[in-house]
Amino acid sequence: MSPRILIAGLFHETHTFVEGETGLADFATLRGYEMLGCCGDASPLGGVLEAAGRFGWEVIPAIDMRASPGGMVPDEVVETWWREFMAVADPALRSGVDAVYLVLHGAMVSPGYEDVEGELLSRIRELPGAGALPVFGVFDLHANYTSRMAAGANCLVAYRENPHTDGRAMAVHAAELLQRCLSAGKTPHQYWRHARVVWPPTGTGTAVVPMRDLETMARALEARFQEFYAVNVVAGFSFADTEETGVSFCISSSGEAVEAESALKDLCNLAWEWREAGNVRDASLAGVMDQVIQAAQAPFRGPVVIAEPADNIGGGAPGDGTGLLRAFVKHDLQDAAICINDPAAVRQLHGAAAGSRMTLPIGGRGSSLDEGPLSLEVQLVALQPGLFRLEDRRSHLASMCGDAFDMGPCAVVRHRGVTILLTSNKTPPFDLGQWNSQGIAPEKLRVIGVKAAVAHRRAYDGIASLLLWADTPGPCRSDVTKMPYRRLRADVYPFVNS
Repeated sequence: MSPRILIAGLFHETHTFVEGETGLADFATLRGYEMLGCCGDASPLGGVLEAAGRFGWEVIPAIDMRASPGGMVPDEVVETWWREFMAVADPALRSGVDAVYLVLHGAMVSPGYEDVEGELLSRIRELPGAGALPVFGVFDLHANYTSRMAAGANCLVAYRENPHTDGRAMAVHAAELLQRCLSAGKTPHQYWRHARVVWPPTGTGTAVVPMRDLETMARALEARFQEFYAVNVVAGFSFADTEETGVSFCISSSGEAVEAESALKDLCNLAWEWREAGNVRDASLAGVMDQVIQAAQAPFRGPVVIAEPADNIGGGAPGDGTGLLRAFVKHDLQDAAICINDPAAVRQLHGAAAGSRMTLPIGGRGSSLDEGPLSLEVQLVALQPGLFRLEDRRSHLASMCGDAFDMGPCAVVRHRGVTILLTSNKTPPFDLGQWNSQGIAPEKLRVIGVKAAVAHRRAYDGIASLLLWADTPGPCRSDVTKMPYRRLRADVYPFVNS
């Protein structure tokens, strides 16, 4: 008889310090059998559905809700997910379910629930017929993992790479581990520990220390202990004001608790040793622009790519900050381009003819930390739809959306030597299809500005001659000591150093 697996998804990275909220209308929602349309696509859900077919599972799809990173999620979103999940889960549990599989982010926050995923996992555990069920799944490396999440599931598997090139692969791996559990008839338990460290997103790339060494240790532990289903290095999401924000570790094991606890201690000790290495600070914008001007005088070897982490769309920022754009204009850069999320500017251009000129206020509306809109005389290059297929199905963006992304109505304008791509939907700069779909060849540009921290590297490493990071005004600045935490536990670095 085929195992019956109840599958659901909930994905949002909540930045509790940004203005505005992420409401129900901001979520892309698939209900019941609509979810099966994702089978085979580049998303984690697509991966687990494909694996389910391979294992011969009978899939019971409940609800999948996904939204781009942004402000606080109203309680209404949490309760809507739970109500629709229950509409499927309740009758399914009555007729018999063998396991639950969840596709999560792990950093969702609402006013009433500081730990949304922990709350929902606890509720699932309390359902009649679900208390002893294996609960498996996949989650984002930038989760703020908690003791409730560890207690509410048996094996949640974190992404292991940042940029997240392995979101789908880890979803498949978690499905393989669930199949192992069902075949063995022995269910693992999760053990968790906080590392007492908070790192900004810029300090959590897995190609360099500290995350590189922590992931290496985690894989060695999995190889050493056969009972360890998964050893998760959880980088945390520093822009969420919760008690357990920060770096933590979770081990799913069917073995003795003492082995898992000892391994957790070793991982925490290594994280503490590397605490300063992950505490990245961004260079001054003035200093970065000096480097850009110097590079522009050299023979062309590919674009200089400048990231402004403070306006990191993948971290929940509005993506309309003007800090880097102002620098491009001030220094009269040539063959430069930057993307600004500004639906109001796109609407103002509606109906204009290509080649027409006007003075247009651009950006600066999404965060009070910005100087405000920058008025520029621009020439309209093109107005086009913003839907594009991802050129890289293993990109960080694929872990969020699958095979395609819709930037909404777009406008391409030019001010002197600077091309500005205006979008109507926040678009993380994780796939070069963003530019190519609008007729812009990124590899031919001399300078590109991106609103990201680390995840853009998957797309730009292959074409960039130089990658730089600049400090600009915005809600995702790398200096976490500037964040107005109220709930964060008091014993974490960089707020304490012992």
